[in-house]
Amino acid sequence: MLGVSPYIAFKGNCREAIEFYKGALGAEVLFVQTMGESPMAGMGPAENIMHSTIKVGDSTIMLCDDPRPDAAGSGGNISLALGLNDPERAKQIFGSLSEGGSVVMPLEKTFWAEAFGMVNDRFGIKWMVNCDAPK
Repeated sequence: MLGVSPYIAFKGNCREAIEFYKGALGAEVLFVQTMGESPMAGMGPAENIMHSTIKVGDSTIMLCDDPRPDAAGSGGNISLALGLNDPERAKQIFGSLSEGGSVVMPLEKTFWAEAFGMVNDRFGIKWMVNCDAPK
């Protein structure tokens, strides 16, 4: 297992938040990709952030613009992103988190990962399970 990171979804103002965190927290931008720069170009405005990673001290925070019309404006917009590099372990963890909860996106291969899925666990906590290709 690689670890767990907070993942914050914004309602169209992710780029503004990144700039704010750079000034307020001294955040270092490690990665930014817009919707228009990705294979998901049709899922939202091209300038919206599909994924970004910033570093604050020894911690990383992942951020994006949520393309859904019913995206949370505040509160419920934070998920825990679980990073793995073992597909079998990813399936096991995803299945366990799903018990008594609800699958938002099934665990499946994507253009960036061997497996990715989203689930709300039985306590209402939002999880993103991301499995890199095995090495």
